[in-house]
Amino acid sequence: MRSGEGFVLVYSITDRNSFRAASQYKTQFERVRRADDIPFILVGNKFDLENRRQVSTEEGQALARQFGCPFFETSAALRHNVDDVYLNLVREIRKRERAILKNSDERKSRNTRLRKMFSRLFKRQHSVVR
Repeated sequence: MRSGEGFVLVYSITDRNSFRAASQYKTQFERVRRADDIPFILVGNKFDLENRRQVSTEEGQALARQFGCPFFETSAALRHNVDDVYLNLVREIRKRERAILKNSDERKSRNTRLRKMFSRLFKRQHSVVR
């Protein structure tokens, strides 16, 4: 939880309690990591057990919108959408990394501009004093 770069939150579509627990786990991740921009994928598993469904697709999609993350329904038994989940998690991690780099570059650029501005200002003041 402390060192992962991205996470897959999985609940069973045949177990409403596991769906409720997904929200609690996300909150716990954010509290432990002290961040709310952690890459997540929300997954409703056991898609192959449609006849025992307790959590609708729409509920899963709504929770994913609330989390601001992608949503998939999968079947580990049938390997339905399993690869897509991992590929999308990697995309989410890379998207976050690019955003961090962009912010870092913007900060460096701003600091460089400020340094140059103060340097020029100091040189002007220094030459006026002479």
